[in-house]
Amino acid sequence: MQTELSRNLGVEHAIFGFTPFPAVAAAISRAGGLGVLGAVRYTAPDELARDLDWIQEHVDGLPYGLDVVMPAKKVEGVTEADVEAMIPEGHRQFVQDTLAEHGVPELAEGEASGWRITGWMEQVARDQLDVAFDYPIALLANALGSPPADVIARAHAHDILVAALAGSARHARKHAEAGIDVVVAQGYEAGGHTGEIASMVLTPEVVEAVAPLPVLAAGGIGGGEQIAAALALGAQGVWLGSLWLTTTEADLHSPALTRKLLAAGSGDTVRSRALTGKPARQLRTRWTDAWDDPRGPGPLPMPLQGLLVAEAVSRIQKYEVGELLGTPVGQIVGRMNSERSVQAVFDDLTRGFEKAVDRINRIAGRGGQS
Repeated sequence: MQTELSRNLGVEHAIFGFTPFPAVAAAISRAGGLGVLGAVRYTAPDELARDLDWIQEHVDGLPYGLDVVMPAKKVEGVTEADVEAMIPEGHRQFVQDTLAEHGVPELAEGEASGWRITGWMEQVARDQLDVAFDYPIALLANALGSPPADVIARAHAHDILVAALAGSARHARKHAEAGIDVVVAQGYEAGGHTGEIASMVLTPEVVEAVAPLPVLAAGGIGGGEQIAAALALGAQGVWLGSLWLTTTEADLHSPALTRKLLAAGSGDTVRSRALTGKPARQLRTRWTDAWDDPRGPGPLPMPLQGLLVAEAVSRIQKYEVGELLGTPVGQIVGRMNSERSVQAVFDDLTRGFEKAVDRINRIAGRGGQS
């Protein structure tokens, strides 16, 4: 599964694996792909440095990347406290009422509320990059589109390729004009923030729109046959995220959530603004239902919603409240029905890819391996 892009990066297989877990990122690189660590959960630069140190020690000299969440336009002088002050009291009360309705316990006195979605903030992301550029990362991806021009220039000065996610050909063209190197065409089926166009339609549209820039296909890909289809549509690789959530190297800290993922079908997700304020595909739960109910106050725009629900999400996860417990995940969750190592996933992907290529060769009258 090699393409011009994977060869340029020194990667055996054109599989780019996004994950919030350092152990998964390192395992993806060791298995022949390019592991990409998600940085949005890191609020302190030293925490990111610690995990990048760990990855550096466990990738056996193979390439890896980093994914940040950074707005293209800078807003000066806005602090997290300033944003918190914008949250209406009615929304805060709605959160408390919903948690009380489902019997979610309070955190212990003095206990921190856990991860807060602050990596979207300009200065937080720049602090992350100050750390990241001290490491030999091969790829810098931005989940909010093209990063600011000075960040692209700085990455290029370090010989780092810059990727940006796009949900339409129009977005992809803007990325190309901004000077990025790789476009990730993320279809409607994908987990997390995603647009409204399905991968089968989106991938060739983006390939045509930004040629000759390389394109990675994302969304609804969890088998080698789908990788073959993506490459047939013109992509130079695939961007996989959801598939790694049920690997043995993943650290969800919640056996109940792992069980929910393993039991879920492809129809058990919903594209909701409940988590961050932007449409993000995730497991459908009573929590997403409450926020999508027209009788409620509705989600706030990003980043207000993420800050509003941070403590609630921490409580739901800590106490594993089944009806409310969820996570961003794509429709491919229907194929995630067993816990396997990252290497086992790669073995399955490569076997499926070989079978698909062999099948097409036989259809085209070129013979085959079987």
